[in-house]
Amino acid sequence: MELVHRFFSGTGSSYDFMVNLATFGIDRLWKRRIGNLIPAHAKRVLDLACGTGLSTLAIARRYPHCQVVGVELRDEYLDIARRKAQALGIRNVEFVLSRAEDYRSGEPFDCVSSSYLAKYADLGHLIPTIKDMLNPDGMLIMHDFTYPPKAYLVWIWRCYFKGLQWVGSPFFPAWREIFYGLPRLIEQTRWVPELRAELQEHGFKDIRMKYLTLYGSAIITAHK
Repeated sequence: MELVHRFFSGTGSSYDFMVNLATFGIDRLWKRRIGNLIPAHAKRVLDLACGTGLSTLAIARRYPHCQVVGVELRDEYLDIARRKAQALGIRNVEFVLSRAEDYRSGEPFDCVSSSYLAKYADLGHLIPTIKDMLNPDGMLIMHDFTYPPKAYLVWIWRCYFKGLQWVGSPFFPAWREIFYGLPRLIEQTRWVPELRAELQEHGFKDIRMKYLTLYGSAIITAHK
C-alpha cells in the first residue's frame, strides 16, 4: 500500500490521459478485453483497485442491469470516478474507499475483476477473500503488466521505459516515480505464477492465462 501511495500521489487529475498516452491507447483495448470476459448473466460485479473508474464505468454502462462496485484505496482517484459517474448519469455503480485485501461485502458477486492490482497485492490474503465473496461458479479476472519472456521483446520493453523516463519525467514530474519504479517492479514481480499457485491452493477451477500485446500484459481467469 505504501508503494502505491508513493507511485500515484498527485497523479489523479492526469491518470486517464497518461495511461492512454503511455500505452499508445492499448490500455483501452485491454480494458475492453476484460469487459468482454464478464459473464453476460452477472448481476453483481466487483472491480478492485478501480482507480478513476475507467473499467468500472465501462462495465456499468455495458451491463446496465448489473450492480457494479468499484474499490480503490486513494480518495483522490475515487473523487474523480464519482464525478465521472455523475456526469455520465450512471446509477448502477458504487465506489468504496478500501484496500483491496480488506474489502468485504455482505452480498456475493458473480464476477470480481481487477487491472494493475496483482503486482502490488498480497495474493495470499486477497485470493481467499475474493473466493468468500464470489457466488458458486463465480468468475475472477485479473490483469496486469508482465515482463517479456523473449530477448528482443525485453530490448523493446527497456527502450520504451527509457523513453518515458527521459521524455516524460521533465514534462510530467508527478509521474517520475512511476516511470522509474514501475519497470523495476514489473521485472521483479512474480504475480503470474504466484496467482496461479494461490488459485490452485484455494480450489479455483478452469484457470487460464493469456498474454496480450507482445507479452506486455496478461489476463488470468478462474472460476470458484
